[in-house]
Amino acid sequence: MEQMKIAAQLYSFRDYIKTPAGVRDTLRRLRQIGFSAVQLSSSIAPMPEEELRRMLQEEGMIAPTSHERAKDLIEKPEQTIEHLLALDCHHTAYPYPEWIPTGKGEAVAYAKELNQAAEKFRRAGIDFAYHNHAIEFLRFEGSTLLELIYRNAPLVSGELDTFWVQKGGGDPVDWISRLNGRIKVLHIKDFGVNQRGETIMMPIGSGNLDWKRIFTAAETAGVEYYVVEHDGDCADPFESFAASMRFLKGNFVS
Repeated sequence: MEQMKIAAQLYSFRDYIKTPAGVRDTLRRLRQIGFSAVQLSSSIAPMPEEELRRMLQEEGMIAPTSHERAKDLIEKPEQTIEHLLALDCHHTAYPYPEWIPTGKGEAVAYAKELNQAAEKFRRAGIDFAYHNHAIEFLRFEGSTLLELIYRNAPLVSGELDTFWVQKGGGDPVDWISRLNGRIKVLHIKDFGVNQRGETIMMPIGSGNLDWKRIFTAAETAGVEYYVVEHDGDCADPFESFAASMRFLKGNFVS
């Protein structure tokens, strides 16, 4: 993979980006680690798009993808589209479920609502994806919620998260392969256990996921950006992201 295709997910730095000055400092520190791209987050301190765009440019960063508020993606699509285009951002993802379906009928209705939103974003030239957690591996009449979403929302792209797929009982490689040609962004963080046997998020290369198989499948599937994330179980996200970048550069960056 090319190093320029490795992005940092800014939600992981939510405690550091509460002010514009904090955003700039975070971007600068990530650039020093080796990142030249970020995934925007609704946790970023409010500021005019022009100011944020200038800040990204001055710190040598691009923002090809974002996570916006789930409700805004559904209820304020026009406003959200305008916001993203002002930042030259052409990929966004529904970040988490606003509500959890209780049966197959509700799951299908949920998927169709996402598909309607995706159609509006696609018309504006923005790819609309779904970012999963473990809850999407609930089963309804023999199918997982994630399967029902992708089956009934054909305009919705995938934004798989390697940790959450594994935690939900799925195989990240299998899921990446299922979405061949339908996944431009992949969230990458490692899956490990602590001394109590509890599952924990870890820097890439520090846990138990098979990254060679994952990245081989991702390249075949057409992934364009690999978004590093460590949004929990993390005392210092800068240290974690530096460890992930060292592993990626040492093993996979060409």
